[in-house]
Amino acid sequence: MKEQESSMAGKGDIRTNKDVELLVDTFYGRARQDELVGPIFNDTIQDRWPEHLAKLYGFWQTVLLGERSYQGAPFIPHFPLPIDERHFQRWLQLFHATLDDLFTGLKAEEAKQRAVMMARMFQYKIAEYKAAGITPIQ
Repeated sequence: MKEQESSMAGKGDIRTNKDVELLVDTFYGRARQDELVGPIFNDTIQDRWPEHLAKLYGFWQTVLLGERSYQGAPFIPHFPLPIDERHFQRWLQLFHATLDDLFTGLKAEEAKQRAVMMARMFQYKIAEYKAAGITPIQ
């Protein structure tokens, strides 16, 4: 319903917490249904979706709006997951498509760039930790 309301009003840029919530809700709704990344999200998060989505609102509000509403270390929970480059590429495809469907503007483009950089950094760190045979400290 939120997705339809946004498209009726016309696409704008990401400006408010509500915009971030729409992005997160729409993206993770799609990701949960995806045949490649969906099982990983659903098996990992299980019935804790409301808690996880609230954390993601804070993360993206901090990243995109400068709200400082997220505190945590996003890499650590991803390290033990059975993910590789295919999963990161699919995550980026879904994330970019969601942004394109819902928003247009500089902040939406920034969100795409930040997502690419995060995916690269996570892949690099996972490879480095695994090559060294160590687990990141929590």
